[in-house]
Amino acid sequence: MKAPRLLWSLSLLSSSLLAACSAPTNLPGAEAAGVAPTSHAESPVHDRAHTLALSKPTGGDPVDREIDLLQRRAEKLEQKPEIWVQLGRAWVKKARQSTDPGYYLSANACAEIALQIDPDNKLALELQALVLLNDHRFRDALAKADEALARDAEDLLALGVKSDALLELGRYEDAARAAQRMMDLKPNLPSYSRAAHLRWLAGDAEAAKQIVRKAIDARDHRDPEPGAWVLVQAATMFLGEGDVEGADKGFEMALATIPEYPPALVGRGKVALAKGDAKRAAELFERAHRQSPLVETAWLLGDARQLAGDPSGADKAYDLAVTEGRRSDGRTLAAFYATKNRDIDEAVRLALAERTVRDDIYTEDTIAWALYRAGKLDEAHEAAQRAVALGTKDARLLYHAGAIRIARGDVRSGAALVREALRLHPKFDATAAPEAEALLAGLPPEKPSARPSVK
Repeated sequence: MKAPRLLWSLSLLSSSLLAACSAPTNLPGAEAAGVAPTSHAESPVHDRAHTLALSKPTGGDPVDREIDLLQRRAEKLEQKPEIWVQLGRAWVKKARQSTDPGYYLSANACAEIALQIDPDNKLALELQALVLLNDHRFRDALAKADEALARDAEDLLALGVKSDALLELGRYEDAARAAQRMMDLKPNLPSYSRAAHLRWLAGDAEAAKQIVRKAIDARDHRDPEPGAWVLVQAATMFLGEGDVEGADKGFEMALATIPEYPPALVGRGKVALAKGDAKRAAELFERAHRQSPLVETAWLLGDARQLAGDPSGADKAYDLAVTEGRRSDGRTLAAFYATKNRDIDEAVRLALAERTVRDDIYTEDTIAWALYRAGKLDEAHEAAQRAVALGTKDARLLYHAGAIRIARGDVRSGAALVREALRLHPKFDATAAPEAEALLAGLPPEKPSARPSVK
C-alpha cells in the first residue's frame, strides 16, 4: 500500500537551504562506554573486532541477555555473517536504549567481521552505515547507504540512513526525497517519524504533530526504544510551542515505556525549568547525566543548579560540559560558550569547524550566535538567515536571528522575531529567554505591524 504524500513539494526551495536532524555525539572509547572486555581463549580469532563484538555489556536488561545469547551463537557459528549482523543490531539496540554511543563500537565490530566473511553482505553494509551516521561521519554513512541501496533499492534502513545523512549535510531536497521513498514503500514508525521531523523543520507544526501521532500508533511494543524515542519527539514538539503540560505527558509516557530513559528525563527536566522548579529539574538532569553524560545535559544541569541557588554545583556541571564538549561535541560546546558569552574565540573556532562535518540549520545558528558575540555582525546575519530560511518554529533560532538584526540596525523586523520567539515558548532557555525579554524592554514601544518574516 502506498503512503499518502505526507512530505511537501520542495520545488520552490533553493537547494542551498539547510535542514537539521539530531544525532548523538562522537563515539567515546570502549571503556567509557561501559564495555568490559572478556577472554576468548577458545576463540580461533583474537583480533580487536572480535574482542569488541564479544565484550560483555553492563546491565541486566533484556537487550543484555539478547546480546549474551547472540554472542554464544556467534562463537559457535563464526563463519556465518548473518549471526554477526544480528549481534550488531542488538548492540545498536543497546546503544539506543542506553543513549550511550560507545556501544556503537561493538556494533561496528560486528559489521566488520561480517564483511570480512562476505564483503558484499547487504545487511552488514546497512549496519556499518548506521554506525558511521552515529559517529558523525555523514559523507561516509551516505556512501555506505548508497552501497546497500545499489544492492536493494527498497532497503528501508539504508534509505533512513541516507535521509538522515543528507539532512546533516544540508542536501535538503535529496533528504526529503529519500524520506518520501520510505513513506511510499512502508508507512511505519521510522518513516512517519522522519516525515514528522521534516514537516516540523518546514514550520508546519500542526502537520508534524498529526504525523508523529501516526508514528506513536505504529509502535512495536516488542522493541520499546523506538516507541519511547518517538514519544520524546512528540513531546519536544509540544514543548517547543510552550505547551508545557502536553509535553510533560509525552515525556511521562516515554518513561512508562522505558523507565529512566535519559532523553525523557531530560525532557521532564526542561518542563520543570519551564515551571520554575529548578530543584526538581536539577534532580532529573542528574539522573539523565549519570546514564548518558552528554554536553547538553551537563549544560542544563548547570542552569538548573544555578537557578536553584547552587552556584558552585552549577560551575561543576558547566566544567563537565566543557570537558566532554572538547572531547566529543564541539558544536554543543560552541553553542554553550556563545549562549553564556564566554570563551568566544573558541566558540567561533569550534562552530566554524563543525561546518566541515555537517551544515544544517543548527550548525548555522551556532555559527551565527558565536559570530554575533564576537561582534562580527554581517557574517552573523548571513549565517542566521540560513538558520531560519526553512521557517522552522524554534524559539532559539528566532531569537538569535532577531537579536542580530536589531544589532545591525533593523530594529523593527528583529524585534518582531524576538517577540515571536517568546510567544512560542516564553521559557525556551534559562539564559536566552531573559536576555530576549531584556532586549525588548530596552527598545522603543512596538508599533502595529505584520507578523515577522524570516526572509
